[in-house]
Amino acid sequence: MRQVPYASTIGSLMYVMLCTRPDICYSVGMISRYQSNPGLKHWQAVKHILKYLRRTRDYMLVYHSKDLIPIGYTDSDFQLDLDFRKSTSGCVFTLGGGAISWRRVKQSCIADSTMEVEYVAAYEVAKEAV
Repeated sequence: MRQVPYASTIGSLMYVMLCTRPDICYSVGMISRYQSNPGLKHWQAVKHILKYLRRTRDYMLVYHSKDLIPIGYTDSDFQLDLDFRKSTSGCVFTLGGGAISWRRVKQSCIADSTMEVEYVAAYEVAKEAV
């Protein structure tokens, strides 16, 4: 694994993720955690993301000049991180039919129910909107 350009590829994926492809945000965040000691399965996950990008290279964000009303969406996953029992939440804001801002984070608190996770996600998206 020492000859594999793991860190360089992760950096390139992060650049793509931040500039044009918010759909790979969660996956890139997960694989970037293993930069200090990547294994074969981590490199296979990186190659899987690269194949996904190649298959979907004709997909793009399209902005229309009408419908210039900002719309926010939020979603969350209940305790997706099994090691720390943390939930994740994300949001995306659109304007003119295209994404203008997005975010996906691990929640700082440990929630006891899916409803509590959804409330935390709604609070986070309200902060982002302001």
